[in-house]
This record gives sequence, C-alpha cells and structure tokens, in this order.
Amino acid sequence: MTDTQAAKLLIVDDDADVLLAAKLLLKRHFKQVDIEKNPSRIPFLIGNNPYDLILLDMNFTRDVSSGKEGFEWLDRILDLNPKLAVVLITAYGDVEMAVRAMKAGAADFVLKPWENEKLLSTLQNALVAKAAGGEGPMPQTSNPQTLKPSNPQPIVGTSPAMQRVFETIERVADTDANVLILGENGTGKDLVARALHQRSLRRDKPFVAVDMGALSESLLESELFGHAKGAFTDAREDRAGRFEEANGGTIFLDEIGNISLPQQAKLLTVLQQRTVTRVGTNKPRPVDVRLITATNAPIHQLVGQRAFRADLLYRINTIEIQLPPLRERGDDIRVLAEAFLKKYSKQYNRPVDALSPALVKQLQQYAWPGNVRELQHAIERAVILSRGNALEPGDFYFGSTPAQATVHVQEAIQIEDMERKMIQSALQKHNGNITDVARELGLSRQALYRRMEKYGM
Repeated sequence: MTDTQAAKLLIVDDDADVLLAAKLLLKRHFKQVDIEKNPSRIPFLIGNNPYDLILLDMNFTRDVSSGKEGFEWLDRILDLNPKLAVVLITAYGDVEMAVRAMKAGAADFVLKPWENEKLLSTLQNALVAKAAGGEGPMPQTSNPQTLKPSNPQPIVGTSPAMQRVFETIERVADTDANVLILGENGTGKDLVARALHQRSLRRDKPFVAVDMGALSESLLESELFGHAKGAFTDAREDRAGRFEEANGGTIFLDEIGNISLPQQAKLLTVLQQRTVTRVGTNKPRPVDVRLITATNAPIHQLVGQRAFRADLLYRINTIEIQLPPLRERGDDIRVLAEAFLKKYSKQYNRPVDALSPALVKQLQQYAWPGNVRELQHAIERAVILSRGNALEPGDFYFGSTPAQATVHVQEAIQIEDMERKMIQSALQKHNGNITDVARELGLSRQALYRRMEKYGM
C-alpha cells in the first residue's frame, strides 16, 4: 500500500455521523482530513486547498435513489481539477451504479456501511492510481531504453509509448495495487508482469504465472485453489493450488478475459475474501498475494456486453498498463531487431552482426500482426539461415508484402487524424467543456484527456 501520511483528504457527506466516523478513522492515516456537510462548498474548498483525494457521498438529500446529485458533483470536481482522485460512497450502490461511477471518472467506489480496512485500502489504491497518472516529474529507469525483469529477455524500447510504460512500472511496482495489463498478443505482457514483481517488495517471494485461457471449466478450481485427496477421480493426494503456491508473492493470471462468467464468480469470491477453499474441503485458507492480470481481449467492451463482470474488472484494474502494438512503436522495431540479432547470433554461433539499411526499411514498413513475438521469431529464423555478415530482405518471409503493410500504416494514420479532428470539433462546439465533449464522443473523461494529450491539445 502507498503511504498516505503526506496526503490531504476532503470528505463530503450530508450525514454528520458519517463525517465524524470517517474523520476519526482516517485522521491517523492522512496528513490532513477535512469534512464538509454542504456539497455547494466544494468549489471553494478545492480552490483553497491542495487536496489529493476526495471521499464523496453519491446520495445527498435530493434524488437519493439514483445518485444523480453525486454524479453531478463528481463532474463538477473533475472539471475544476481533473487530476483529483475521487472515491464515491453510497448506501444504495450496486454493480450498475459502480460502472457508471467509474465511467464518469471516479477512482473507485465503496458502500456504506463500510469496512474500515476496505475503506482505507480503497483510498490508498486511489492515491496509487493518481500518482501513476498524475502530473510532476516521473522517476526515470536506470537505462531509459531497457527495463530488465529477472528474465533473460529484457523489455526494450525508446518510443514515447514504451517510456510511459516503463515510468508506470517504476511508480507502481513497490505497491500492492492490482495491475491489469492490456495489449495485443505478442506485445510482452508477461515481461511487464515479471518486471512489476521484480521491482516489488515481494521480489524474494514466488512469482506464479497461470494461463487462464488454457484452463477448462472443470479444472479451474482445482488448478487455482487446490484439491483434497479423493475430491475427484484423479485426485490421488492433497494438492495446493496456484494461489497457495504464490502466497506472499505475486500471482499473474494471463488471458483473464477468456474465462467464463461462472469462473469469474469463483475468482471474485477469492479476491474479496482473500481465502481459498480446496476442492473437496470446506476449510478456507488465507492467502496473501499481489494480483497481476493480462488480456488481449477488449475487456471494457466485454463488460458492456455482460460477458465480463464489472465488479471483477474493478477488482483487478486498480492500475491499467496499455502496451502499444509494435506497428505504433516507430524506431523500436530497429532497436528490438538489433537486440534479437545480438542474442541469436551468439546463441547459434553465427557471424552475422548487422541489419542492412534495406532490411531496416522493410521491417519498419511491415505491420507485424504478431508484434514483438513475431519479430523475435523472424530474426531467430533469419540468423539460423543466414550466409553473410548482415541480414538482408531476402533472409525474411513476411506474411504480407511491404506495400500491403504500408497501406495498414497509412490507414492507422488516417483514423488517428479523423479522431483528432472530431475531438477538435467537439471542443469548439462545447466551448471546451470536457464533460459535454466526453459525453458527445462516448468517452470517459480519462480517455478524452489521454487522447487530448496524445494529439497535443
């Protein structure tokens, strides 16, 4: 968890008893805790105090059943200071309202009456997320081109997109915040997970990786949570599951987006209770793990389609790391190719030590649908079959021609240009009102800010 002792917190609720209870609990953990019963004073308080976090009641006296006034104040707060972390509290919460709150820009969501440890943990995690996406200088890695997990293969990249990934890893690794890594197949999600573990306070404890997409419905419980002897036909002895194996360390659940709704429900129960019950027993066993998950699936869309549980998503994505596809990483293609060339020429004892300029151009024109993994295998194959000291275009086989790859790149550029123009038009139409622009474009506030930053707006 992050240190809250330097943070300033504002609590806004129209129930005086709630304000008093929250302040008594939280004043030991925060540098400053202010309470306010009247939400109309929020703009004044924000304008005169550099708060890090606001704990905001969703249901004031007006329209309590829908939380409408809480959402209005959430919008107002983020218009005044989009960098503020806001955690909503309500006595009328459900999954649907939680989804709405997160889409509207809330950092998290808790229910009244709260559990003290849960409330504190939620606030701490919100501060972690704020730090990862907030302003101010970001600590640099010792080598800005390479971030090395305890794995023979480093994470290599000089592009701005990868530098942001490296910076986020450095900022959140030493916390226990749950991390969701998003990206296409072959972008290196497993390497990021290992890098997070190696920079965490759990680095000397186990790192257990599980391919969730490979687990059948019948095997999931046994594989993750263990089983007792005789629990089923092939259960010849007691066996600990992956969560118990990772106790004290990190568990990495890859392809989390591929599991079924019943599997999601079982996983959510474990994450909420922090215990596992082996198949064939009724004895819960406590587990202490840092959770990292990854998927190439459009997981936020799956929530909208009711194919992935919203409450599970908000358990696993305290921090999101988006890995860019290789086709968007510019000169990283050359840097990666050179790194793989050095590795495989040594491994296979080949004299090849260079990439021809013609090959570099062709590599940068190709779309790389398999991303870094495809590039790695292509370089390995070329090194094995090479006859000279430098790799040439003829040493490679591409799934599509460079001309076709160029078309893909041009299409991507055109789409980005169209998106930039749409945002500019909406900003002009609504006189820069971020709430109205985000609503018109169907984006969350954070997503809109990310795109504005991307296009230099």
